[in-house]
Amino acid sequence: MQSMFVDGDRVAIETRLTLLQPDAARQWGRMSAAQMLAHCAAALETPLGERRERQSLLGRVMSPFIRSSVFGQAPFRRNTPTDAQCIIADQREFAEEQRRLLEKIRRFCDRGPSAADQRVHSFFGSLTGPEWGRFVYKHLDHHLRQFGS
Repeated sequence: MQSMFVDGDRVAIETRLTLLQPDAARQWGRMSAAQMLAHCAAALETPLGERRERQSLLGRVMSPFIRSSVFGQAPFRRNTPTDAQCIIADQREFAEEQRRLLEKIRRFCDRGPSAADQRVHSFFGSLTGPEWGRFVYKHLDHHLRQFGS
């Protein structure tokens, strides 16, 4: 299973991010490429310990029913709901957001799974380090596919 903590998987994601163009056309959703980069960087704040989350009531109820599909092999579905704290509504500068996201990815990967262990996702609750590695990989892959990368 792919994970940001596997060197080859991390390098593949970083390569796709560096090849992404500011004018890439989205295949679904509302974000521009620069907003998507900012969104992904914001989502990394939780496993990096920069933002603390509490599991939502909806997550407590629904998570057990969909957890296996989210952490399984299949990619995330198009138009999956977005955590309100990670919605980027304002315009962003592409190169700066790309640099910022790549830096957060490097910090996340360099710290390893133990640093992310038991950080709380707003929907899925407490995740293990390896679960965070898989989740971050799938989230980044989802958004790169959104822009054809």
